Amino acid sequence: MPYLKDELHHSGWNTCSSCFGDSTKARTKLMLPSFISSRLYVVDVGSDPRAPKLHKASPLSLWLETLAPAGPRVSGQLTPALIQGLAQQQGGETSEVTCACWAGTVQQCGLGGGTWSVEKVIQVPSKKVKGWLLPEMPGLITDILLSLDDRFLYFSNWLHGDIRQYDISNPQKPRLAGQIFLGGSIVKGGPVEVLEDQELKCQPEPLVVKGKRIPGGPQMIQLSLDGKRLYVTSSLYSAWDKQFYPDLIREGSVMLQIDVDTVNGGLKLNPNFLVDFGKEPLGPALAHELRYPGGDCSSDIWI
Repeated sequence: MPYLKDELHHSGWNTCSSCFGDSTKARTKLMLPSFISSRLYVVDVGSDPRAPKLHKASPLSLWLETLAPAGPRVSGQLTPALIQGLAQQQGGETSEVTCACWAGTVQQCGLGGGTWSVEKVIQVPSKKVKGWLLPEMPGLITDILLSLDDRFLYFSNWLHGDIRQYDISNPQKPRLAGQIFLGGSIVKGGPVEVLEDQELKCQPEPLVVKGKRIPGGPQMIQLSLDGKRLYVTSSLYSAWDKQFYPDLIREGSVMLQIDVDTVNGGLKLNPNFLVDFGKEPLGPALAHELRYPGGDCSSDIWI
C-alpha cells in the first residue's frame, strides 16, 4: 500500500460468489479497510489474479467525516463478538441458529417463534500460571467459523495456542472432535509456567515447521469449501502482538495448513506447508486475514 501505519484488517469482496450467471457480479475487487488510518483500499484482483494492483484508495478525510470516530470495518465481524450463522430444522420449522464467541466462551443463540434465546455451550477454562501478566490466563477465542455443511465448528484460542474442532450435529451439545496446538503462550521452555490446568496434563511442545520455530498463536482461520483444509495465520493486531508475542514483531507472522478429517473429526498439521511472512521484501509482515477468490466459508451469502 502507498501509505504506512494503515494496519489492513478484515477484508471483503465486491460481490458474493453465489451470484451466478451475471458477468457484472464477478469477484474482481478486494476491499481492504485500514484499522488504524481508516483508509479504504480497493484492490484489482480480476485483471491478473497473480499480480494484484491497487485500483482505488479512499481519501482519509472521507472516512473521518462520515464514520468518525470509528474507522471502516467490513461487515460480518462484530466487536467484541464473532458470529457465524446456520439453519436448523426443528419439528418441521426452520429456525436460525447463531454461534457467537465472547472471550473464552461459545454461545448458541436460537430464534424460534420470533423469540431469541441464548445458551452457553462451550467454555474454555482459564489456566493458573506463573510468569505471565496475570495469575490466570483466560481462553481468548479470536476467530470462529462453521463448515459449509454446518457439521463442524472451529475456533482459534490465541493465547493458549490451540485450534478446536467441534461436532455440532446437535448445536446444544457440541462434541470436541479435534484439537491441535500451534504455538501459544504456554509452550514448554517458555517464560510461562502452568501451575494448574483443567484440560492438559502437561504444557504443549513448541511448534517447529520446516526448521522454523513458529512464534505467536493461531489467530484467523479459513476453511476450504470441501472442509478438508483449514488455513491459519498468527497475527491478531500489531499492538497486541507486541505485548503478548514480541517475537512476531521481529520475525513476522506465518500461514499454516491443517488437514481435516471430515468423517471422524480430527486435525493434523501439514508439515510441508509454511508461508513465512517474515521473508517478505518489505517485511517482516504481520499477515492477518485469509480469503478464497472462489468463495469461502466465512464471507459468502449462499442463495
